[in-house]
Amino acid sequence: MAAELHVELVAADRSVWSGEATLVIARTTSGDIGVMPGHQPLLGVLESGPVTIRTSDGGTVVAAVHGGFISFADDKLSLLAEIAELSDEIDVERAERALERAKSEADAAAERRAEVRLVAATGER
Repeated sequence: MAAELHVELVAADRSVWSGEATLVIARTTSGDIGVMPGHQPLLGVLESGPVTIRTSDGGTVVAAVHGGFISFADDKLSLLAEIAELSDEIDVERAERALERAKSEADAAAERRAEVRLVAATGER
């Protein structure tokens, strides 16, 4: 049996995803990080960015995450996000409109949030 880690992705308002995974990739203030079973314990601050979870059954879960913390110990990974949306929950057209609005208003934070949502939903950078 392949090594696994238990993942909990939680937003301020709900549990977003929970399950077994072989790899999680997230963006922290120190850069992108990949966590696999047996990784050294860590605690970090999440940046806005897509989180990619490679599930134990060979699937992939992608979420747009905005702020929060990541912690890992004893093959348990917790992603505690201010806001998190699974890729299939994101309305691409709405995110594109939000991006255009943020650009026209020169709102860098809103622009980044909209870009992250689009990357998570479409897989395009």
